[in-house]
Amino acid sequence: MADEQLQRFRSSIDNIDAALILLLAERFKVTEDVGEYKAQQGLPPADPEREKKQIARLRQLASSANLDPTFSEAFLRLVIDEVIRRHERAADHP
Repeated sequence: MADEQLQRFRSSIDNIDAALILLLAERFKVTEDVGEYKAQQGLPPADPEREKKQIARLRQLASSANLDPTFSEAFLRLVIDEVIRRHERAADHP
Protein backbone atom coordinates (compact mmCIF):
# COMPACT_ATOMS: atom_id res chain seq x y z
CA MET A 1 0.00 0.00 0.00
CA ALA A 2 1.37 3.39 -1.01
CA ASP A 3 2.18 6.02 1.56
CA GLU A 4 -0.87 8.27 2.21
CA GLN A 5 1.14 11.49 1.94
CA LEU A 6 2.57 10.37 -1.39
CA GLN A 7 -0.97 9.60 -2.58
CA ARG A 8 -2.10 13.12 -1.60
CA PHE A 9 0.84 14.65 -3.49
CA ARG A 10 0.06 12.54 -6.53
CA SER A 11 -3.61 13.43 -6.38
CA SER A 12 -2.69 17.13 -6.37
CA ILE A 13 -0.36 16.58 -9.33
CA ASP A 14 -3.13 14.77 -11.21
CA ASN A 15 -5.50 17.69 -10.61
CA ILE A 16 -2.92 20.23 -11.76
CA ASP A 17 -2.17 18.17 -14.88
CA ALA A 18 -5.89 18.06 -15.70
CA ALA A 19 -6.14 21.83 -15.26
CA LEU A 20 -3.13 22.38 -17.53
CA ILE A 21 -4.69 20.26 -20.28
CA LEU A 22 -8.03 22.04 -20.00
CA LEU A 23 -6.30 25.45 -20.11
CA LEU A 24 -4.28 24.41 -23.16
CA ALA A 25 -7.46 23.24 -24.87
CA GLU A 26 -9.10 26.59 -24.15
CA ARG A 27 -6.02 28.45 -25.39
CA PHE A 28 -6.06 26.48 -28.64
CA LYS A 29 -9.76 27.26 -29.13
CA VAL A 30 -8.98 30.97 -28.97
CA THR A 31 -5.89 30.71 -31.18
CA GLU A 32 -7.94 28.73 -33.71
CA ASP A 33 -10.23 31.76 -33.99
CA VAL A 34 -7.15 33.94 -34.41
CA GLY A 35 -5.90 31.65 -37.19
CA GLU A 36 -9.22 31.81 -39.01
CA TYR A 37 -9.28 35.59 -38.66
CA LYS A 38 -5.72 35.90 -39.96
CA ALA A 39 -6.56 33.68 -42.94
CA GLN A 40 -9.64 35.79 -43.75
CA GLN A 41 -7.65 39.01 -43.48
CA GLY A 42 -4.68 37.68 -45.47
CA LEU A 43 -2.37 38.07 -42.48
CA PRO A 44 0.67 35.81 -42.06
CA PRO A 45 0.30 32.79 -39.73
CA ALA A 46 3.26 33.84 -37.58
CA ASP A 47 3.94 37.15 -35.83
CA PRO A 48 7.60 37.08 -34.75
CA GLU A 49 7.37 40.43 -32.96
CA ARG A 50 4.40 39.26 -30.85
CA GLU A 51 6.18 35.99 -30.14
CA LYS A 52 9.28 37.84 -28.94
CA LYS A 53 7.19 40.03 -26.62
CA GLN A 54 5.25 37.04 -25.26
CA ILE A 55 8.42 35.07 -24.60
CA ALA A 56 10.01 38.02 -22.76
CA ARG A 57 6.84 38.60 -20.73
CA LEU A 58 6.48 34.94 -19.78
CA ARG A 59 10.19 34.54 -18.98
CA GLN A 60 9.77 37.42 -16.51
CA LEU A 61 6.62 35.85 -15.09
CA ALA A 62 8.40 32.51 -14.73
CA SER A 63 11.31 34.14 -12.97
CA SER A 64 8.92 35.89 -10.57
CA ALA A 65 7.27 32.52 -9.87
CA ASN A 66 10.63 30.81 -9.20
CA LEU A 67 10.25 28.73 -12.35
CA ASP A 68 13.19 28.27 -14.70
CA PRO A 69 12.71 30.88 -17.48
CA THR A 70 14.56 28.66 -19.96
CA PHE A 71 12.16 25.80 -19.32
CA SER A 72 9.21 28.19 -19.54
CA GLU A 73 10.44 29.54 -22.87
CA ALA A 74 10.88 26.01 -24.24
CA PHE A 75 7.33 25.14 -23.17
CA LEU A 76 5.93 28.33 -24.69
CA ARG A 77 7.91 27.75 -27.89
CA LEU A 78 6.29 24.32 -28.18
CA VAL A 79 2.84 25.88 -27.81
CA ILE A 80 3.61 28.74 -30.24
CA ASP A 81 4.97 26.33 -32.85
CA GLU A 82 1.76 24.30 -32.65
CA VAL A 83 -0.35 27.45 -32.96
CA ILE A 84 1.62 28.53 -36.05
CA ARG A 85 1.21 25.06 -37.56
CA ARG A 86 -2.55 25.36 -37.06
CA HIS A 87 -2.59 28.91 -38.47
CA GLU A 88 -0.72 27.73 -41.55
CA ARG A 89 -3.33 25.01 -42.01
CA ALA A 90 -6.11 27.62 -41.69
CA ALA A 91 -4.33 29.82 -44.25
CA ASP A 92 -4.24 26.89 -46.68
CA HIS A 93 -7.99 26.30 -46.21
CA PRO A 94 -9.66 29.67 -45.55
